[in-house]
Amino acid sequence: MKLNANIATFVGCKTDYDNAQIVLFGAPFDSTTSYRPGTRFGPSAIRTESIGLETYSPYSDGDLIDCKIFDSGDLVLPFGSAERALEEIYQRTKTIVDDGKIPFMLGGEHTVTYGAFKAVFEKYPDVHLIHFDAHTDLRDTYYGEWYSHATVIKRCYDLVGDKKIYHFGLRSGARDEFIFAQEHDILEKHSCKTLDLALAQLQGKPVYITIDLDCLDPSFFPGTGTPESGGISFMELLDSVLKMSHLKVVGMDLNELSPIYDQSQASTALACKLTRESLIALSLNVKK
Repeated sequence: MKLNANIATFVGCKTDYDNAQIVLFGAPFDSTTSYRPGTRFGPSAIRTESIGLETYSPYSDGDLIDCKIFDSGDLVLPFGSAERALEEIYQRTKTIVDDGKIPFMLGGEHTVTYGAFKAVFEKYPDVHLIHFDAHTDLRDTYYGEWYSHATVIKRCYDLVGDKKIYHFGLRSGARDEFIFAQEHDILEKHSCKTLDLALAQLQGKPVYITIDLDCLDPSFFPGTGTPESGGISFMELLDSVLKMSHLKVVGMDLNELSPIYDQSQASTALACKLTRESLIALSLNVKK
């Protein structure tokens, strides 16, 4: 009897790389975390716990087994060097986009977004960024560091410039960060009620979506390093993902699950379901 290697993948993501439309990978990095570490364990937890999900989504009437998704596993990233880690993420994402596929990254702390977004920006210079988060992440430096989970969206802004970034759910940050967002980006505090207006403006344009899961209220998602009360609900975020899938999405990430802070594993289960819904929604749109 022939035995096969035990290779853990996100449930239903069994397409080989050449035939895939979407490529999933993990970026288990949390070396710039300023409060509670642990997000490095997020990608593997999502992949492992996904076995508890059905591949079928009753929300979109889609099924992962019908989607062309390749799970390339987690990157092996150097601890302690954000710059080197971001280079590894950049190179993996560049390979994916250069091959005409959509990268879908699981973090890790939010810093990892910059490496993926930089590669997408080089492929699509007119890319716009939709950012869901509790925190602004718009500091220019943080404790003297250029690359940090507190500076990541500012680094993305440095690439794309004014009015290319749409923020939703923000409710924590320095005053100067909120002033900067109001002057240079498109900002909605606390919620995502104006998403439909953004979608109308972004039709036909390349879009990268980054979701820091602490945009959710801690009553829905306590398993994160920097919980902030007053966030959006799971169903509000899911509805937003389903709506955004009708855009020209050229890259996406979910980050900031820190599974050790929710022993019930409910936060991990939520991250798994949101990953499934995002993958199916993007796949259905790619097929159109």
